[in-house]
Amino acid sequence: MGRCNGRCTLVGFCCLQLVAALERQIFDFLGYQWAPILANFLHIMAVILGIFGTIQYRSRYLMMYAVWLVLWVGWNAFIICFYLEVGRLSQDRDFIMTFNTSLHRSWWMENGPGCLVTPVLNSRLAPEDHHVISVSGCLLDYQYIEVLSSATQIFLALFGFVYACYVSKVFLEEEDSFDFIGGFDSYGYQAPQKTSHLQLQPLYT
Repeated sequence: MGRCNGRCTLVGFCCLQLVAALERQIFDFLGYQWAPILANFLHIMAVILGIFGTIQYRSRYLMMYAVWLVLWVGWNAFIICFYLEVGRLSQDRDFIMTFNTSLHRSWWMENGPGCLVTPVLNSRLAPEDHHVISVSGCLLDYQYIEVLSSATQIFLALFGFVYACYVSKVFLEEEDSFDFIGGFDSYGYQAPQKTSHLQLQPLYT
């Protein structure tokens, strides 16, 4: 029962991670955030690998899933630092999320709760084929929405990492102690010797 509880809990966290990653992938696609799109795709593949490893009792797959979660936590920590502009990071100067291919920002910048978008006409700040907008009235700025999303990913990843290590350890212990019931040891097997209870008596004629 304990093993089943651990496996079921891990599958549950993996499903939550999968739903959260798919939701994030949709909004990153809408905002043309190519770096997060690539990272989300790799994360979805890793989560599916973790689910498969848990169901099929594959400890190696769980180890790969756990290693990826460490990288995933680091990536989300970087996103938090980027949107909070920690250190020398700047959203106005660094367009890392789009691989410096466009000036697009997070989809939540214009579509956040309560946001009112007003186009600024005849602005000299706008490059070619771009327009300047003014966003006001947001109940929650897009930076904090992205930070909350990354914090949720980190929370799920930490729990997933702990349970992946636990379930993987259980699988490895079972593999080490595995033996066929009623079978034989491949190293110390000896064929049973037949014993006879018959005694030979001399035949007199």
